Amino acid sequence: MIITRTPLRISFFGGGTDLPGFYKRFGGEVISATIDKYLYITCRHMPPFWNYKHRLVYGSNTEMVSSADEIDHPSIRETLRFLDIGYGIDMHYNTDIPARSGIGSSSSFTVGLLNALNGLNGKMMSKYELMKDSIFVEQEMIREPVGSQDQTAAAYGGFNHMIFRQDGEIEVHPVTISQKRRNDLNRHLLLVFTGFQRYSKNIEKKKIENIDKNIENLLEMKKYTAQSVSILNSGTDICEFGSLLNETWRKKKELSDNVSDVRIDALYQLGMENGAVGGKLLGAGGGGFMLFFVKPENRKRLKEALHGFLQVPFTFDHTGSQVIYYRPEDEMM
Repeated sequence: MIITRTPLRISFFGGGTDLPGFYKRFGGEVISATIDKYLYITCRHMPPFWNYKHRLVYGSNTEMVSSADEIDHPSIRETLRFLDIGYGIDMHYNTDIPARSGIGSSSSFTVGLLNALNGLNGKMMSKYELMKDSIFVEQEMIREPVGSQDQTAAAYGGFNHMIFRQDGEIEVHPVTISQKRRNDLNRHLLLVFTGFQRYSKNIEKKKIENIDKNIENLLEMKKYTAQSVSILNSGTDICEFGSLLNETWRKKKELSDNVSDVRIDALYQLGMENGAVGGKLLGAGGGGFMLFFVKPENRKRLKEALHGFLQVPFTFDHTGSQVIYYRPEDEMM
């Protein structure tokens, strides 16, 4: 039996420039951080006593099937195909935060499952291998219209400046700021659930279709990554980071009509009227979590104004996908 723990992430700057259709032409850059909210995948070999080969439990769904081809869940199905898993597996999935919330859960699932199944086969995966394999499964096998930052964040963990090269290679550079500065940033952030979930692939598909129309906006959003690192590395008022979030949110809304709507705009405006310096909707858009940047002295006021919305406290995570429990099969027989 094996259990993996994989972090979820918040993305600050550069979202959209991690789409292959953009970065393989212009290069992309993203600033993101994983947080102490995780998903867990438990896997073991399926005992040979039932009339099905695989048992897969995720959310409120349970699949009991005789072959990988029968599996409905695309990530599970294609990951089993990718690894050419010939034996039956019993898999259970749990998470701290529900799917379709804009914090990278789909890619974290793929990364965590790859880590678990490789571990079950007795192979330790490097962060680079997990990143590359999960991107391949999602983009080439499932054919999902997704970028490459979420898989990278889940595999590596930490607070990172990601660079997406035109040749397809990805560089991951930790944002090297003091612990005091990191804690200061964390104290200025408030994570709020909008109250509705969405399927990001529909929004990302529209963004991909609009890439040629959005090149100027995406290039501007790419520049924000360097600006944000400069703010963090300097002694300047950290609220400049929040103001820059406000700018990137304005640009993000221009990428597709599906990124925001009247409900999201109203929530954002409520935050700005009650002490927020800036913020943005996480993920592709359309729902999920909104991240606000607020001075600590205004935090209580903002939280009271948003009392009808679920607020989730968090701290930054420093690890990527990890095997947290492993017991070889022969020890269980």
